Amino acid sequence: MSQQDWPSAPGLPQKQGLYDPANERDNCGLGFIADIKNRKSHDIVRDGLQILINLDHRGAIGADPLAGDGAGILLQVPDRLFQEECPKLGFDLPPAGDYAVGMVFLPTNKKTLDKCIVAFDKVVPEEGQSIIGWRDVPVDNSYLGESVKPIEPVIRQIFIAKGKGFEDTDAFERKLFVIRKRVHHELWDHDIEDKKQFYITSLSTRTITYKGMMLAPNVDNYFLDLRDERTESALALVHQRFSTNTFPSWPLAQPFRYLCHNGEINTVRGNINWMAARRHNMKSDILGDDLEKLWPLIGDGSSDSATFDNALELLVAGGYSLAHAMMMMIPEAWSGNPLMDDDRRAFYEYHAALMEPWDGPASMAFTDGRQIGATLDRNGLRPSRYIVTDDDKVILGSEVGVLPIPESKIVKKWRLQPGKMLLIDLEEGRIVDDEELKATLATTKPYQKWLDETQIKLEELPMEVSAMTPDKKTILDRQQAFGYTQEDIKFYLEPMAIHGIDPLGSMGSDIPPTVLSDRPKNLYGYFKQNFAQVTNPPIDPIREESVMSLVSLIGPRPNLLDLNTGGTHKRLEVSQPILSNVDLEKIRRIENKVGHAFQTYTLDICYGATDGPDGMKGALDALCEKAQLVVTEGHNILILSDRGVNADRVAIPALLATAAVHHHLIREGLRTEVGLVVETGEARQVHDFCLLAGYGAEAISPYLAFETLSQLHHNLPGEMSERQAHNNYVKSVSKGILKVMSKMGIST
Repeated sequence: MSQQDWPSAPGLPQKQGLYDPANERDNCGLGFIADIKNRKSHDIVRDGLQILINLDHRGAIGADPLAGDGAGILLQVPDRLFQEECPKLGFDLPPAGDYAVGMVFLPTNKKTLDKCIVAFDKVVPEEGQSIIGWRDVPVDNSYLGESVKPIEPVIRQIFIAKGKGFEDTDAFERKLFVIRKRVHHELWDHDIEDKKQFYITSLSTRTITYKGMMLAPNVDNYFLDLRDERTESALALVHQRFSTNTFPSWPLAQPFRYLCHNGEINTVRGNINWMAARRHNMKSDILGDDLEKLWPLIGDGSSDSATFDNALELLVAGGYSLAHAMMMMIPEAWSGNPLMDDDRRAFYEYHAALMEPWDGPASMAFTDGRQIGATLDRNGLRPSRYIVTDDDKVILGSEVGVLPIPESKIVKKWRLQPGKMLLIDLEEGRIVDDEELKATLATTKPYQKWLDETQIKLEELPMEVSAMTPDKKTILDRQQAFGYTQEDIKFYLEPMAIHGIDPLGSMGSDIPPTVLSDRPKNLYGYFKQNFAQVTNPPIDPIREESVMSLVSLIGPRPNLLDLNTGGTHKRLEVSQPILSNVDLEKIRRIENKVGHAFQTYTLDICYGATDGPDGMKGALDALCEKAQLVVTEGHNILILSDRGVNADRVAIPALLATAAVHHHLIREGLRTEVGLVVETGEARQVHDFCLLAGYGAEAISPYLAFETLSQLHHNLPGEMSERQAHNNYVKSVSKGILKVMSKMGIST
């Protein structure tokens, strides 16, 4: 089953027209209460529900007054409740920690429901565990809206006993993760009616999630367990969903298995693609052969928050602590922070090669049942405030006043700061300060030593190469071949070379959309810049430069789940993705300068003009096959080049070639083994570079733009040198990329 085969969640339309369920986003309210000393009580549950009610205004209500976008609560497993209720159903439970409980949404169709049960019956014993029994979750659906009742699932709890050889609870948790993924895949591999109604909300020895498409005040009215005094927990994590420009559904209500989220992950499509690309080079000493059973890890149709939760699950199962994984996925601004200590900077710099940031405005609250915490994105674009009381309670919410606490009982009140983390360790019975937490994690491994052994900065390599000599006699022919116009040169390239900024114009664009134009256009013109609809306030790439970064890493990606070594792959770092001609030649001839750590191969993306337009598909196929071959032969940097264009050879559009090679290598499991650099005469505008980077290029060399500026520099004002004109152009493109990123609500 491929990742693209996953249907959308129940309640969501299928992909159609301009709508794609992969673009699901939400913007919500969240909160938690925790007893620092891990004292379980029903009062914590009750207070958690009150927080949820007080966040009701952060949710959405449609024309149906009882239909909400989703609300829920995550608790520690209420062992007392289950120990007393399960004997009434004919089975007894082992002690807490020796069994797991899963909250399962099942289809209402009896035939499909039975197939779901059979899937559990098959998978659980195969994974060395045993099913103790099932329990129907008591609900009162009179509190559901009429529009919600038709898609209300059957909700049951499954109890699974820990098998022999699983004395470690963490090992049992990992096996439960495998069981959940395998059961899901078992159903999706078959053509089963209404299977998209099936969803495992949680499956754990430690936590359980009650959630659904109801209003916040009705969560405990619907789930009767939550009103039972025997439902006890030392923590309660709650979430009220507002699905902004998307559709609500039962599975996409929050909390998820580890977290709840207020904000928007604007890099989610790239994050999903890179997680899929890592599949074939990922190995884990902890998960072993079970790792392969987890794929596909992320299904299309999930929201950005659900996708984040899936990736977080993998990291935790692979051996990272919860806080460590969160720091990898949402790193604080480190590259431009002069006040950060060296150990912490090395930590973030090392992990930058392991995983790209999940970037965008985010307030994340997370728990594994033993620790509970929250963090903000590096810009602090979503609010979170917390208080600590004199009876050792911590209360956090998207705003102040989520619980009516007398001022006399409050010993501390503060807010989460950009990139900072609040963590309560219930097993140790204390709040772990951000500084202590990160200092501890940053010094557990020799990250600076690993960086010194693997990091190579392009700017530090010797300048023993010269750029290719341009053919001045053919520059006009090549400009025409790549669609250059006088407007491109006069109103775009010249101002960039003179002023070093992306040129501005007024009155908008008066040309027809590319798709409707009767004139030949570059492929870039068929794409339009996206923007983050609910990222507010916008990021300022000038005044907030310290949180922005254009650093790019070229070459093989290390094993994400290798926790104990620095890896064997070298990392080639460039400060920004636009390469000068000299920089490109450094990469082209890098092999002997770095002890053969990198081997570069240049792929010609041109084909015979006599083959005509129909020849492009064959040329693309041949290009992808050649790329696959040279990677398997050991080359780990590919340069896609259209320098070979002439009267007899036509260039495949660089964007098309880049995307084709990028995704072909992903499908073949080779993308993480190689870096992708593009040498093209096409790219000249900021939009072009953003598209190439978005479709897989790690660096781009716009050689024809540089040649054009070299031809023009004598006509530029003052005594501007050719080199200064080139530098100003690179500077302006970099600024333009940052501006586009800021509109997208991302920083790296």
